[in-house]
Amino acid sequence: MKCRHCGHELTRSFLDLGTAPASNAYLDESNLRSSEMWHPLRLLVCESCWLVQTEDYASREDLFSPDYAYFSSYSSSWLAHAKGYVDAMVERYALDACSRVVEVAANDGYLLQYVQERGIPCYGIEPTHSTAEAARSRGLSIYESFFGVELATSLALNGLTADLMVANNVLAHVPDINDFLRGFALLLKPDGVATFEFPHLLRMVQESQFDTVYHEHYSYLSLHCLEQIFLRNGLQVFDVEQLTTHGGSLRLHTQRSDAGRRPVASAVPSLIAQERAAGIDSQAFYADFQARAIELKCQLLTFLLQARSAGQRVGAYGAAAKGNTLLNFAGVRPDLLPYVVDRNPAKQGKYLPGSRIPIVNEDHLRADRPDWVLLLPWNLETELREQLAYVEDWGGKLITTVKVGEVLP
Repeated sequence: MKCRHCGHELTRSFLDLGTAPASNAYLDESNLRSSEMWHPLRLLVCESCWLVQTEDYASREDLFSPDYAYFSSYSSSWLAHAKGYVDAMVERYALDACSRVVEVAANDGYLLQYVQERGIPCYGIEPTHSTAEAARSRGLSIYESFFGVELATSLALNGLTADLMVANNVLAHVPDINDFLRGFALLLKPDGVATFEFPHLLRMVQESQFDTVYHEHYSYLSLHCLEQIFLRNGLQVFDVEQLTTHGGSLRLHTQRSDAGRRPVASAVPSLIAQERAAGIDSQAFYADFQARAIELKCQLLTFLLQARSAGQRVGAYGAAAKGNTLLNFAGVRPDLLPYVVDRNPAKQGKYLPGSRIPIVNEDHLRADRPDWVLLLPWNLETELREQLAYVEDWGGKLITTVKVGEVLP
């Protein structure tokens, strides 16, 4: 396989999680009587541009299907994050009724609803029909398509260029990162800004966040790597913010490299220096990640087996993609984890891919009253602890997947 950005031959393995189905390919009753498509789940590192990427086995159309079940609006903390973003961007870039905001991967309209409330013209681009329809139900204009040069050229020719383009948690999801980014350079107005949010590779490695790896994430990103990728596709990074979302993310502020006049903030070279000091452009940085993933997998299995031996019941909360990665890597099945609760009605009544653990609503949790509730989306721990505080009423305990080792003898 060759690097999806620079074309360099990929030979260095970073992480091998065996095989797994697509993390968002939830099953219904009829699927249980048939086989699933499992693909190798392996990360490679380009030793030329240092882009970390999956070994490709599935197309974007297979991974982001019309009935895609991830809806952003079911997380209250993520909605608050989106509203805070809109408020900050409106003030920083003086957006008003004469501006236009475009969000790529608009999902169910979780963010553009706040742009619309401010009276700022906007539209979204979203390839999955299920979430696009949810966004339209909010009165938003949505182009149901994958984004790249072809769509950007068409939109620009129709006078739909943008003052602000938003790309939250989508840059990692695109197989052709060059075509995707060139589309932004084409659709931005000369003085426009595009922001990109994504999980930070540095935090992922330093904190052993291996369960953020799944087939839908084609790339794992650092500023050191991205600065050059952006420049080669007509964009310049002029500022960066470090965020707490998704276990530690970056928000890059970019402008057209041929027309943008905003000075580069000191935060950009500062963070690149921090990444290089950590060794992000060296083989040693990636060397022991596999061993740490195996250790966390063993800790989860030990926790579940000890709970079973002690006669304790364990339920899980959050039918999240990261949870599917962990459960399938560990080989967990309903005999050790009988159900997972999720607030999203689109997931309830279905089954997790691979493990085939049933997804139930919150009433099931209240009726079962388990001894432990395992929080699969550990990045939402604060929100979920508030939401599930009632578990303590029957003496139950909440624990995240990354902390099960803390309760083992």
